Amino acid sequence: MIELAGVTKVYPGGVRALDGVTLSIGAGELVAVTGPSGSGKSTMLHMLGTLDRPTSGRVAVDGHDVSRLSDRQLSALRAFRIGFVFQQFHLAAGASARDNVADGLLYAGVPIRERRRRAEAALHRVGLGHRLRHQPHELSGGERQRVAIARAVIAEPALLLADEPTGNLDTASGAGVMAVLRELHATRTTVVVITHDRDLAAQLDRQVRMRDGRIESEAVAC
Repeated sequence: MIELAGVTKVYPGGVRALDGVTLSIGAGELVAVTGPSGSGKSTMLHMLGTLDRPTSGRVAVDGHDVSRLSDRQLSALRAFRIGFVFQQFHLAAGASARDNVADGLLYAGVPIRERRRRAEAALHRVGLGHRLRHQPHELSGGERQRVAIARAVIAEPALLLADEPTGNLDTASGAGVMAVLRELHATRTTVVVITHDRDLAAQLDRQVRMRDGRIESEAVAC
């Protein structure tokens, strides 16, 4: 699903966020990328999600060499093959859970009625079939994060990238969100969780620990 080969990312001013990273993630894996602040996790997310291009090295996602794709092709890859879940939820205030999720297909040319039908199915999938018409302010933090997950998976992406998905949640809500991600993984979705939480990372099947822009260690759960 993902291949990084000797990937380096240098920002203006000479800041080296990634330094020769080589990583392979197979289809259907459940992986945590962890490390302290400034370790390169966010830049890694940008590479995995094709949100940025490396300074040097090769990035391939879902069989596509990112360097060979135009901006339009990259946008299409993100829209149809990659789902994103962020710590801050990014839900539209004043819109129902159903319509927030339906927006995940806004640029896919899907008619509004079909978008809403698929949004309802996605919300049922994450256990929120009873909250379709509730607005974000009427939902708990855990429920809002599950809405965000439903929006990310409405297009049935092959790869789901979750950036600190439990960072703003209490322990119980965070456990619920991780249970949803595990259920998605069970359907063969490749799930990569970016987190600074070592305890959370230890619960996942594979852990990739970063420091100073490099992979410091890797571990696989027994």
